[in-house]
This record gives sequence, structure tokens and C-alpha cells, in this order.
Amino acid sequence: MVDDERDGVRLTSLDAPLGDGLGVTKGDLVDHLDANASRLVPQLAGRPLSVKRVRPGQEPFMQRNVARGAPEWVRTVPVWSHGAHREVHQVLCDDRRTLLWLANQRAVEFHVPFSLAGAETEPTGIVLDLDPPEGADFDVVVRAADLVRRALADAGLAGAVKTSGSKGVHVVVPVRGVGPEDAAAATRALAARAAALDPDLATTAYIREDRHGRVFLDSTRSGSATIVAAYSPRIRPGLPVSAPVAWADLPSVRPGDVTVRTAPERLGDGDPWTALLPARQELPADLVAEGHTIPVARVQAMHEGRRRARARRAEAGD
Repeated sequence: MVDDERDGVRLTSLDAPLGDGLGVTKGDLVDHLDANASRLVPQLAGRPLSVKRVRPGQEPFMQRNVARGAPEWVRTVPVWSHGAHREVHQVLCDDRRTLLWLANQRAVEFHVPFSLAGAETEPTGIVLDLDPPEGADFDVVVRAADLVRRALADAGLAGAVKTSGSKGVHVVVPVRGVGPEDAAAATRALAARAAALDPDLATTAYIREDRHGRVFLDSTRSGSATIVAAYSPRIRPGLPVSAPVAWADLPSVRPGDVTVRTAPERLGDGDPWTALLPARQELPADLVAEGHTIPVARVQAMHEGRRRARARRAEAGD
């Protein structure tokens, strides 16, 4: 097995398959992350990191707590985990060395919150995650993204777009001077305004069966939720990458165009994601106020699910 050492980090088994059915080696992952360290690390630095890892013969798994045996130089921050009901210590990937160590752990996906550790009440951005219906062509996502762009422009805002690395896209809006609840409210209002521009194309329905073949404008990535960083690979065959896209180029993009092997030629030099992101913006008061009148999608879906379950039980009892 081929080994290497970079920045004092021993890298092992680089010629071994990364994971089952992915069609790439561990070395392909390491090389991609190392080549994009100057682009990735600024997005990850200071933010409690969640990584999705792979191991041959196992299902991929999300890891928030730092791995056992981590070097003493790997920085972490204590974070309360609502899912685990305990405090975990999440990695702060502030440098290339930490990124390489994570790569050697077969960390493929890098997910970050929209706030820095210690500044959880000051989100730096909001996001709309556009998820196409099963089997749909990517052009419906492009059309839905244009609805979001129009809704942003109507509100005096601007955003940048990147592929999710899966089937959809993320529209990211850098913000300032707003708290988490108001940021979440504005995200709901933007989703509702965008969907209203073409209700046959897009929907904010959280329950899948209520979407009826429309693109889902997911406004729930707020608070403690995370987003996969630009340039991060995703755990799919070939390891596609979440790639920045200029709005004008979005119609010509297809999911899977950029992978860990094609990224060098596709992404070019510099840092296109930083170049595409607008400056942080204040959210309009009317947008925030409108959002506070819209129920939180997950909570609404939970209550609706319970109501439907009761209705089914009552119907079965008849």
C-alpha cells in the first residue's frame, strides 16, 4: 500500500479503494482536498465541523465528535449535541494539516454551520437548498434557481449558486446584523416568494407526497443546520464535488460534471466561490417580518404527519 507524508501528516493506503462502489482511491480524495486546501480551509476555519466518512465494507457515516486518537494539534470546540443528548467535541479545521489528517480518516464530505464557534447568534449567511423531484432533468432545478434569484433581486439582495454535488443546487446569501431566528424567518419568506412566482414548478412543501413533482425549495438549513462546503466531495460514484457556478453558466451545468478527478480542469485557478459570493448584506425588515408569519416547515410537517396518522387510524377503525 502506498504511503506518503505531507505537512507532517502520515497518509496511508493511498492506492486502496476509498469505499465501496465509489470508483476512486483514497489517494484521489487526499489529492483533491490537498489541492483545494487554500479554497476549503477559509470556509471551514472557526466553524464546528461535521464530516461524513467512508470505510470499505461499511455504510457511510456522519461524524461530529472528533475521532479517538486525534493528534494534540487538532483543535476542537465543545458543542451540545441535541441528537446524542451530550456534549461533543467538533473539529475546527483551521489549517492544511488538519484537512490532511481528516482526509487520511477518509472524511469525504465537509459540512459547516452558518456561524463561527462562539458567535452562534451571528449567522454569516442563509441558504436555499433546491431539491428536484425523483427522475427530473436538471433543467427544472435551473428554472427554480432563477425563481430564487428573482425573489432575491425583488428584495434587494444577491446570492451565489453552487451545485450541491448531488442532484440540486444551493443558493447562498451572505448576511450580517441579524440573529438566527430572523435569518431563518427571512429564508422561509424567500422560499415562499420564489415558489409563488411559479407554483407549478416550485414548492415549499416539506412533506414529499405534497410536492407533486415540483422542485422543493428547502428553507430549513438554518440555526444549527449545516451546508456542505464548496469544493467538498460528496459520497457518490466518482466523488462529485459541490462546485461554484456563475449564474450565467448554470443552464450549461450538469450534476457530476465536476469530480475529484475533473476538478483541476473544471475549476481552474483562483477561488471562484469567493469571487462569486456577494458581500454580506442586511436583510430587509419586511422580509423578516413576513417570514415570522410562516410556520417552521419541520414543525408544521410533524404536526401534519400526526394529524394524517390519526385520520388513517380513524378511517381504519370505521
